Amino acid sequence: MRPTSITVSSAASSAWIPLDYKQNPFNIGLGCVVSAEGSLTYKVQHTFDDVFDTSVTPTAFDHSSITGETASTDGNYAFPVRAIRLTVTAYTSGNVTMTVLQGVR
Repeated sequence: MRPTSITVSSAASSAWIPLDYKQNPFNIGLGCVVSAEGSLTYKVQHTFDDVFDTSVTPTAFDHSSITGETASTDGNYAFPVRAIRLTVTAYTSGNVTMTVLQGVR
């Protein structure tokens, strides 16, 4: 997987970022950077559902530690999930950018 970045600048969820859940080891690292003028709250979410199957609405689960954040932070996923997204839950100004890296076999 190539490094992927996505930015959210309103109270909304980003598009799902599909991951290679078959890769062993899975190794996902991610960082979320809040802009200097950012006044917002965000979380990272994951799903085990196939985000390419349009007949399914993916069930979103919150990351175990990146939830209710207001400042820049980082984290990881050691075990497979199908996709992740960035969700801003409260917004006044600015934006948050999430960058996702997956290790190579």
